[in-house]
Amino acid sequence: MEHFYLKNVAKYHSLVNALDPTPKPRVSTGEAGPNMVASVRIRPLSKDEGFPSAIFPRSIQENVVDIHDLYNHPRGIPILKSFDYQVDRLFNSESTTEEIYEDLVADLVPFAWNGGIGTLFAYGQTGSGKTFTVSRLEQLVAETLMDGSLKGEREVYMTIIDLAGNAAFDLLNERTPISLLEDSFGVTQMVGADEHQVYDKEEMRDLIEHATSFRRTAPTLKNDASSRSHAICRIRIRDPATDSDGLLYLIDLAGSEGARDVAVHGADRMRETREINISLSVLKDCIRGKAQADTLTSSGRQKSSLKMPHIPFRQSALTRVLKHVFDPASARACRTVVIACVNPSLADVGPSKNTLRFAEMLRVLVPATEKTDSDPMAPMNWTNAQLKEWIKGNAGTPPILPNVLAPRESGAQLLNLSSTEFEYRCQKCPGVRPEQAKAIRSKLWQMHIDSQHTSEPSKKTIRSKPITPTEPNTTLELRSRMSSLDLDLARSKLPFKERLRPGMVVSYVMPLERGAALSLPDSLKLAVLLCPAEAIQGSPKDALGKVVNPRENERVNTGKSGADDGGRYLCALLMPGQTADAYELNLWRQIVIDVDSMNIEVHLEYDAATRYYYISV
Repeated sequence: MEHFYLKNVAKYHSLVNALDPTPKPRVSTGEAGPNMVASVRIRPLSKDEGFPSAIFPRSIQENVVDIHDLYNHPRGIPILKSFDYQVDRLFNSESTTEEIYEDLVADLVPFAWNGGIGTLFAYGQTGSGKTFTVSRLEQLVAETLMDGSLKGEREVYMTIIDLAGNAAFDLLNERTPISLLEDSFGVTQMVGADEHQVYDKEEMRDLIEHATSFRRTAPTLKNDASSRSHAICRIRIRDPATDSDGLLYLIDLAGSEGARDVAVHGADRMRETREINISLSVLKDCIRGKAQADTLTSSGRQKSSLKMPHIPFRQSALTRVLKHVFDPASARACRTVVIACVNPSLADVGPSKNTLRFAEMLRVLVPATEKTDSDPMAPMNWTNAQLKEWIKGNAGTPPILPNVLAPRESGAQLLNLSSTEFEYRCQKCPGVRPEQAKAIRSKLWQMHIDSQHTSEPSKKTIRSKPITPTEPNTTLELRSRMSSLDLDLARSKLPFKERLRPGMVVSYVMPLERGAALSLPDSLKLAVLLCPAEAIQGSPKDALGKVVNPRENERVNTGKSGADDGGRYLCALLMPGQTADAYELNLWRQIVIDVDSMNIEVHLEYDAATRYYYISV
């Protein structure tokens, strides 16, 4: 085929020059997702290659590239076949690695510095410039991490391993074999790999160069020193203040090869090439699946009819190591950048088309929507800073610390946390009780639900608004009151047992046998105070069949008023509702509760949409 190309170079140039300079534009069906960038870098054409360039960045449309291939027609007349591809970023042969760093990688470094997981993959045909690109990017990352421009104190650790098929080796320990084992939490651990703490950019550069010298290479048809393994540089950035860490992965993938490239290889090289191509195929499925899952989650369109994609990370050693990068259930923020490197030579037009097709398939587009102002009350749209500000203003007393509840999560990621994990984080804060943790989670979720119903204003409730206990000025405000908060600011600062009143909600303790008789929950028990038991006239009975005020007859006979005896209250039961963290008032199921059995005051808010009561902070 190369002989055919060389024989028809003049014909190729004439056919390319005769093409329409304004080809039909590519029509995009959506917009790129927020956490995935698929880019292409075109390697400069070497002077000694002897073939013309077959890859042409389109000047009239950004990030679109055309490939013109010369086809050996059976009739003997060469014809031109053209293909076009679109990616998120396109770097031509004149672009420098520094430009690529500023456009793609510079944002990943502070992202990992602040607790996220940033991942860079360099993919492409052997000899297309992947290792050249990644090596320089690693040096630029070292400069950024160590130049003091990033805020806060961090500890930086490096691990560099080599994956050859299912075997793994530590490149910082003279290529010592290591094991990839899954721990009890399902996380793949690199057992036996050394993790080096680094203190300056020179030390980082020395470690990178040391690791490169032990990387596995072998001569192939296209490259005398082709990388025959995947090199993974993991940079772990630990924050001592919160004991959390961020991760930055810089991955130089093994060179992919076509069938014609492996034709002159022996059995071992062909088996090696097959393993490389399989792992690259699995990687593509994992990256695309994770991008699709992120798009569904961030756009709020995760419904039963839109199933989360399957991510086959167990099918290769490479994706097992990076499982936490691809896991859609992970609460950690992830961003991924893929740089597909291509050789522009006409002789490599086949592998270049495969590489561009690979990059284009990684693009996950969301439907383009009309630009509108985002709802500031919608937690799904909140950044980590906005979420922390909301937590600070709604945490209650004692305060739930924003850095403990959401050290790095966005609003969407915090909503994805399980109730157990959410409440566990809250209770790590000093003095925070389970009911307070439930309350702030309930408030956040109600805000999220309300924000989804913006087209139905009649269903919105006032629970999404912070409630300030102020004295109502009008009878209308009293009638529209939806919370059990004490409206008297001065009294609300007193211990709750000194200001017991009708309508107050309290939690209480009750013997197990009595609770079982009333079918009460084993955990939090709530009731609404109605009146002191001594104020009840006659001999009515409560839900347990006991007389509410057995002293009534005694007071009638002795003439005592009992006004100073307020140790027992008639209360209406609050029972768990059909939805999570919801309660319904059972006004006619009444019990008598001793003041000594009351634990704390609990604030409830009524939701008109669901007709349930919810704990507020």
